[in-house]
Amino acid sequence: MTVNPWPVVTAPADRIRAANAVRPRSDYVFVNPGWNVVLTLLTCGIFGLFLLYQLMRRDRDHIRRRYDLLDAANTLAWQLANERGLAEELRPAFERNAVSLATLHRLTTEFRDPVIWLVLGLVGRTIAEAFAFVLIDQDLDDHDRAEGAIEAELAVVYGRLGAPLPVPDPTRIKGRHNYVGRVVATVLTCGIYQLWWLYDVQAEGNRHLGVNWAWDDALVRAVDELTPAAS
Repeated sequence: MTVNPWPVVTAPADRIRAANAVRPRSDYVFVNPGWNVVLTLLTCGIFGLFLLYQLMRRDRDHIRRRYDLLDAANTLAWQLANERGLAEELRPAFERNAVSLATLHRLTTEFRDPVIWLVLGLVGRTIAEAFAFVLIDQDLDDHDRAEGAIEAELAVVYGRLGAPLPVPDPTRIKGRHNYVGRVVATVLTCGIYQLWWLYDVQAEGNRHLGVNWAWDDALVRAVDELTPAAS
C-alpha cells in the first residue's frame, strides 16, 4: 500500500517545501532509545512490537520523503539551469544525479509496510525482528550513499545558480552492520544481544535524520532565494 503523508503538489519549489514541512509525520524520532529497550524488557516484549512498527514506518516514509525532496530539488535546478543558459555546463551533474535518484526510487518500492511487519513480529518475534533490523540497516546505508551523492552534486549546481548548499560530509556513511555476527551473538545470548541491536537501529536512524534535516533546511532557504515569488 502506498502512503503519501503530505499534500500532492507539482511545482518543484512547492514540492521541496512540502517535503520539508512534513518531517514531523514522516521522520519519527525515538526520543530515548535506551529507555525504549528497558520498556521492552519490562513489558515482556510488547513495547518492542510498537518499536518495530515505528522503525519500519520511519524507514518507509523517510525514504519516500527524501526522494520527493531531492527529486524536486534536482528538477528545479534543471529548470533554472536552462533558464540561465547553464544546462550544458551542468549536464554531467544532472546525469549523475539521475543514477542516484533511480536508486532512491527503487528503495521506495521495497516491502516495508509497517502493519505487515507488525503481524510478522507477532507470529515470529525474534526472527522477524532480526530480518527487519537487517533491512532497515541496508536501507539506511544504501539511501544515505545515494542521497549523499545527490547532495554533493546539488551543492555544486545550486552554488553555480547563486544559492550555495552545504557539501555533505562523506564520513557520515556508517557502513553496514555485521549481520552474521549479530545473528550469531543473538543466538548465543538467547536473544539478549538483539536488545542492543534494537538500540542501534533507533539511535543510528536518529543521527541520520539530524544530518538530513540540517541540509533540508539549507535547501529550503536556497529555494526561497531562487524563487522568491513562490515563497
